[in-house]
Amino acid sequence: MTRHFLLALSLMIGLASAPPSNATTLTVSAAASLRDAFTEIGAEFEKANPPHRVQFNFGGSGQLLQQLKRGAPVDVFASADIATMDGAEAANVIFRDGRANFARNQMVLVIPPDSRPAPRTMDDLRGPGYARIAIGNPESVPAGHYAMMAMVDAGLWDALKPKTVNTQNVRQTLDYVARGEADAGFVYLTDALTMRDRVKVAFNVPLKAQILYPIAALKGWGNEHLARKFVEFVTGEPGQRILAKYQFARP
Repeated sequence: MTRHFLLALSLMIGLASAPPSNATTLTVSAAASLRDAFTEIGAEFEKANPPHRVQFNFGGSGQLLQQLKRGAPVDVFASADIATMDGAEAANVIFRDGRANFARNQMVLVIPPDSRPAPRTMDDLRGPGYARIAIGNPESVPAGHYAMMAMVDAGLWDALKPKTVNTQNVRQTLDYVARGEADAGFVYLTDALTMRDRVKVAFNVPLKAQILYPIAALKGWGNEHLARKFVEFVTGEPGQRILAKYQFARP
């Protein structure tokens, strides 16, 4: 087998594996709590819309918003709260007419599975057995902001704030508890269910506000048509079926 033949063969393989010239790669920035559901949604969207591809950037909603404001080339944004999407709208980076709420979640307190006794109420977190309480950074992570507001509403923020350990996103909070690096953590129910063998849900956290997830197509990157199509997929029956599989409720 000659060197020239091997070179030609490698070029043929490379061309065969390369995406078609008319394929678009859609970039979606989404809240960390959407990782599992959106990964599946992305795969189903690709099947329904060949030859296009979807790539994801998951993180804390506030951090993702800052990236958008700095000009990150993103086509779709999905946040874990209304306020962050309001920030994107105020920065004029999204299409207002395509914005929609697509999912709802529940906040829970998780603890390591061998914790004894398990807390039953927010007030129990005052106890000495809960020296490290993991929450997302309230300034940039919606889950952390919800957790802080739950403590404020319960009149416990001043007592519990010295115990809190800030994380970059809700999945890091979950990891801290799963690894035993925190005695308790505030996460979404959907996140807790991804590690049901490594964390235990102690109780549902009472909140005055609903945890709603909005999504919108972004301006300026030339993929607006496909971005709107992805938003429609998420808010439509295919996306809602997958979200329900991961225990997200309809908005």
